[in-house]
Amino acid sequence: MDDLSLALSLADAADAIAMDRFLASDLVVETKPDMTPVSDADRAVEAELRRILDRDRPTDAILGEEFGAREDRLDSTREWIIDPIDGTKSYVRGVPIWATLIAVREGDQIATGVVSAPALGRRWWATRGSGAFTSSQHVSSSQHNASSQDRARGPLSASRVSQLGDASFGFSDGIGWDRGVLDRLLDATWRQRGYGDFWSHMLVAEGAIDIAAEPELKVHDVAALVPIIEESGARATTFAGDAVRWDDPTVEFSTVTTNGHLHDAVLDLMRS
Repeated sequence: MDDLSLALSLADAADAIAMDRFLASDLVVETKPDMTPVSDADRAVEAELRRILDRDRPTDAILGEEFGAREDRLDSTREWIIDPIDGTKSYVRGVPIWATLIAVREGDQIATGVVSAPALGRRWWATRGSGAFTSSQHVSSSQHNASSQDRARGPLSASRVSQLGDASFGFSDGIGWDRGVLDRLLDATWRQRGYGDFWSHMLVAEGAIDIAAEPELKVHDVAALVPIIEESGARATTFAGDAVRWDDPTVEFSTVTTNGHLHDAVLDLMRS
């Protein structure tokens, strides 16, 4: 099974577990040392994906938000990066804006990304050089070949908006922002909405909005998004314009995604 097929299969498994626990009256929620919430569903999803990867990719490294890195495979040039539920704060409150993020790193490049948001009925995926796709139905591991592309929408294409005053800007919330930077983006753009977490960046890839930005992310929050963003023709960097790095999962960094046409103008605005 190729990496994309396996990643889609992992997403199927994650969807089944996460949806079964979504809105459950007995959902167990705890606070982690970094003061962010974690539910029993987060841990159950990651545990199952690790079990499948141990079976199907026994030599690949694994990095997950809840259980960290496999210490015995740190030297592997291939790594699966998992965020079992991106948007746990939404998940535990019954808001459907959450997703499982699955990425495959080969060397210093993220080669494959899958974002699956079953409560929204949406999934996005990409492999380098093959375009980015989305579906309003869940696309299983057997449904990404050419004969089934009519079930999906793609290749995705970012928008062509070229003026900040015409641009739509999406973000999660005001936490972690330099308020001057956020206010400049809010003032300079035509429309602003707090779509939240992964979704803003996927909307940029679809061409539905033009800019998305978050000030504090980690590798597991971003890895699966980047192939989809870049295969759509959009662009993602840190607020300083640097490439997103994958070498230290403990470091927080900013990420701004644009349709590409606006990227330099957005970076200039952030630096003002």
